[in-house]
Amino acid sequence: MNGTAPTHHRTEDRPGTGRAAPVLRRVLAQAGFEARGLLSHGEQLLVSVILPLLALLGLAFTDAPSLGDGARIDVAAAGVLALAVISTAFTGQAILLGFERRYGVLRMLGTTPLGRGGLLLAKALSVLAVLVVQFLVLGVVAWFLGWRPEVVGVPAAVLVTLAGVLAFASLAALVGGTLRAEGVLAVANLFWILLAALGGVLISADRYPAPWDTVVGLLPSAALGDGLRTALVHGGFPALEILVLLVWAAAASVLASRLLRWSD
Repeated sequence: MNGTAPTHHRTEDRPGTGRAAPVLRRVLAQAGFEARGLLSHGEQLLVSVILPLLALLGLAFTDAPSLGDGARIDVAAAGVLALAVISTAFTGQAILLGFERRYGVLRMLGTTPLGRGGLLLAKALSVLAVLVVQFLVLGVVAWFLGWRPEVVGVPAAVLVTLAGVLAFASLAALVGGTLRAEGVLAVANLFWILLAALGGVLISADRYPAPWDTVVGLLPSAALGDGLRTALVHGGFPALEILVLLVWAAAASVLASRLLRWSD
């Protein structure tokens, strides 16, 4: 012995020793990876940004169909923002989840230190990150086309958007977590087309003939579209639409938690 006191190293504090990163860092890293994947995938970029942008331009430069009360560009912009939420929170997430299940990626990630809860949180954050990009692109284009949203309605629009993300992400988990990957691809894209055309996203539910106006008004797509129009076009607070979205979110999340399979 040389009389020198032994030095004890806590190996778990040193890099490269296998210690898991803090929970927040793991979630943010996974969220960044998910967001980059969504934005770099050609098909998802088409659905998330290009198609909503084309819808915005098409509605802005035409007079038909009638979109509802308010300046046409204002009503069109609110509806297209709702369409962007559906594109990312539902279509993109459902397809991604379906193929992650097919190739065993979801099951593998669920057993890592990230955990299933951390994985789902990371996916939610990635959706919000992509939405920020979508809203910036669509908002800038709409602004140059003459869009002037009601500033007083912006906080309500944020609440509607968050409720919409909850509802459609839960529906994405239900569809992407139960159907086979090929079925998810077909169903998610078909639903996107049907909701955009007939689901009250771009056209206010009250523009549909009775009794379909009532039926359409209860859909999450119409609640999201009408909620954003109420907030951004009229400066109101869409309490009913937020409630409808939260009910859809609760129902879909309960079903998804019971039926979701982490692998095919």
